[in-house]
Amino acid sequence: MNEYDSNRILDFTKKINYISTKNIEEADCYILNTCHIRAKATDKVYHEVGRVKKEFKYKKKPIVLIVGCVAQAEGEVLLKKEKYIDAVIGPQSYHTINKIILNIENSNKKINSTEFEVIEKFDQLHLIKNSNSKISSFLTIQEGCDKFCKFCVVPYTRGPEYSRSSSEIISEAKQLIENGSQEIILLGQNVNAYNFKDKKLSDLLYSLNEIKDLKRIRYTTSHPKDFTNDLIDAHGECKKLMPLLHLPVQSGSTKILKSMNRNHTVEEYFEIIEKLKKKNPSIKFSSDFIIAYPGETKDDFEKTVSLMKKVEFINSYSFNFSARPGTPAANLKKINEKIAKERLTIFQRVAGEIKTKYRKKLVDSTINVLFENKAKDADKYFGRDEYFNSVIVNSKENLSGKVRNVKINSCNQNTLFGEIISENKPKEYAA
Repeated sequence: MNEYDSNRILDFTKKINYISTKNIEEADCYILNTCHIRAKATDKVYHEVGRVKKEFKYKKKPIVLIVGCVAQAEGEVLLKKEKYIDAVIGPQSYHTINKIILNIENSNKKINSTEFEVIEKFDQLHLIKNSNSKISSFLTIQEGCDKFCKFCVVPYTRGPEYSRSSSEIISEAKQLIENGSQEIILLGQNVNAYNFKDKKLSDLLYSLNEIKDLKRIRYTTSHPKDFTNDLIDAHGECKKLMPLLHLPVQSGSTKILKSMNRNHTVEEYFEIIEKLKKKNPSIKFSSDFIIAYPGETKDDFEKTVSLMKKVEFINSYSFNFSARPGTPAANLKKINEKIAKERLTIFQRVAGEIKTKYRKKLVDSTINVLFENKAKDADKYFGRDEYFNSVIVNSKENLSGKVRNVKINSCNQNTLFGEIISENKPKEYAA
């Protein structure tokens, strides 16, 4: 989501003749787009601002803007504590960034723009000539969340669930494709809660599936509570929808899920998994896990490990519980830090073993890869397969934007390495 927001901010600022630079010392304006999901996010803001202050110690001060969820959650504190910051802009207000920059250029007044104006923002988004020319592009369709999981700060920083117009989404998708994109990744804090005038996420998927020059579709991040049968059907019927689903579960214990206010059980989660497998036998899964959530017993933890083994997630993101200020879980008694770290180590070892086993099975198989760009090394190209695995091959041909069959020769924890094979060789898939 932050990458998409950053690209849209760049699109907005181009209208007042700002361009992106990779050299911080050249910047007239420094924009830090932030995330507040985990702890120490605010500390990172101060660290980055400190870095800018050091860089411009003997130069004219740039305009410094803090954008995103940290700005939303702690804007006033940031402005009072760090005088070098000129403005804080919440995630629903970044469409006002040009006005804010121009105001700062003409005055020294600090600005706090953290009102929830999601409707106005989305009204502005469709007016932008989307300049993203990446092969794989993000497209925000929904923001906010109404689930109020007790550990999560998103409802407080992003606001309630709001969905963009389906016609605007399709229009932006076509614009991205015209600019060279061949894969669209639909984004939302709770993407499968998308609902605009009775149009659901499944309706968007079917519409995108009909666009001729679009090769691949993905979406993230979904919530089990909103995983409806029509969406499950789409996974069997939309051929361009990739067979990898990121479906956060957080815990393998129904007791802990209830404590988190997740509004689904482990049994219900498994039911979704099994329905999806029936619709698309090739589908695989990734997930998020919170380890050592307050109240988690040894038995609860072992159930989470068991869930990991049962589903065999090909990728997972796991962290120890991190109390976010202002959330209900912040007031709960934490589990002993040593025990928490031990559990996370065990869980990540199991997850790593499953991931390694899966990747090793891919060696000597043939997979379908959409290449995105040239790697840093000469004659090497980077792409992703249908399961979002990173793939690198050697090639004299310019592979950017092309789909090729690739025989996998080796792998490490993060990347598959292979070679282009003949187009007429049948495609194979590892189990």
